[in-house]
Amino acid sequence: MSHQGYLIDTNILIGLEDNHTVEAAYARFLALAAIHKVDVYVHEAAKDDIARDTDSKRRQISLSKIEKYRLLRKQRGLSQSDLEVAFGPLNKPNDVVDAMLLHSLQHGAADFLVTQDKGLHQRAQKHSPDLARRVLFVSDATELLVQTYEPRQVPIRHVGEVEAHEIDSRDTFFDSLREGYPEFDAWWREKCVKQHRSCWVVYDGDRLVGLIVRKDEEPLDTDAITKAAKILKICTFKVAPESRGVKLGELLLKQVLWYAQVNKYDLAYLTTYEEQVALMQLLEFYGFGIAGQNANGEYIYERHFSTAALSPQNGRSDFDLAREHYPRFVLRENTSGFGIPIQEAYHDTLYPDLYHPVQPDLFGDASRAETITRPGNTIRKVYLCRAKSRLGPAGSLLFFYKSASQNPPSQAITALGVLESVTLARSTKELMQLAGGRSVYSEEQLENWNASQERPVKVINYLLVSYIEPAVSLDELRTMGVIRGHPQQSIYSLSQAMTALLVERANLAFEV
Repeated sequence: MSHQGYLIDTNILIGLEDNHTVEAAYARFLALAAIHKVDVYVHEAAKDDIARDTDSKRRQISLSKIEKYRLLRKQRGLSQSDLEVAFGPLNKPNDVVDAMLLHSLQHGAADFLVTQDKGLHQRAQKHSPDLARRVLFVSDATELLVQTYEPRQVPIRHVGEVEAHEIDSRDTFFDSLREGYPEFDAWWREKCVKQHRSCWVVYDGDRLVGLIVRKDEEPLDTDAITKAAKILKICTFKVAPESRGVKLGELLLKQVLWYAQVNKYDLAYLTTYEEQVALMQLLEFYGFGIAGQNANGEYIYERHFSTAALSPQNGRSDFDLAREHYPRFVLRENTSGFGIPIQEAYHDTLYPDLYHPVQPDLFGDASRAETITRPGNTIRKVYLCRAKSRLGPAGSLLFFYKSASQNPPSQAITALGVLESVTLARSTKELMQLAGGRSVYSEEQLENWNASQERPVKVINYLLVSYIEPAVSLDELRTMGVIRGHPQQSIYSLSQAMTALLVERANLAFEV
């Protein structure tokens, strides 16, 4: 019996039920829900949304199609003032509907809310990060269903780098670009191929599923609003529609952010259309902001970069500063640090970039991403454990120690993260909710934790800041005094001096 129930917003309902071709992610979401007997709900408030449609025929059709779904009734006695106390000002009728959806989610009537409404995502984030993790774009909801019920136990490879001429532009991957940009073929030939522009690509087998085309610009020759000295333009940022649920957008953005930081760019920018709400939400979470619009009506998203130490700010948490200036983070004199031992199997799942089998496997081509099936190659991650340590506040530093392993590195600190939150799950259902769209675990794996009131599971959300290369070996850790005797088997606290020493050893591309 499924533990999951999904509440869909009106925009998802319309995307599934109107007279237009259903997008791949929408159709796949509904198909997976049906196959695995996952409950899909429509809130009674959706009728209020549809009732405001001035097209009477379309209104009647939409209302009739609601009957296909399980209906969540409004809570009796719930007033607008109650909703405003919980979810902020409600200036429009649509805002009231949004708040009702979040109220139902918060009170457990559904496990996840699926919506393409950027404002609804932002309202959830303002309420609490835990609630926001349960508000998903349709692609993320689809991936969560795949991950929960149809896990494929294969490693993910990293993003590959090629020149534009190496890519077959006749691939169906480019069809939607041609539809929106009739001059695409001429642009690709003259600007990308002839100028030998560099591209980041993600392949699933032989199928292109993710692409970024990049270009270096100078202040006298750029479409950026800010005329910085060294500018990185993201000319094209695209994920195949059928692959949008596997965090490829975040994977590609990680590549952009790490590349820009390491190569000391002052600014990175790209343009988006208004309907690209999932991409805009992702960009804004990591510090991009709208600087203006171009002649085509696209939003110009920009983000500044620096190698200087990131300073604390009054009224801003260290975690919020870390995500907005990612991969930089705040290191105070009192910043908490923790060592987190992690077994090889979990390490390979969370950090597939570092998967280096002694014996080459079937996916041995290191030049491109061969199999994209899990959100393990992303920035935001979830780690589960039952360690007694309470960890520190958001913004604390986490050093992941890979325990004795068959494949290298073994017994070494390999990764550095910044803590977002720590919560306790006291049931499988709660564990599934708290892991949310970040989960790399199947339902069976979550059930095997046997989360209960007596034995809760700790859910650690964090940002992956950097891999530490070369990894800090056991011998080096002993020399540094981080480990004395046998390596610790559970989470342990680091002194401020040890924390600072490990940060220095991480050889980061910025000052701290």
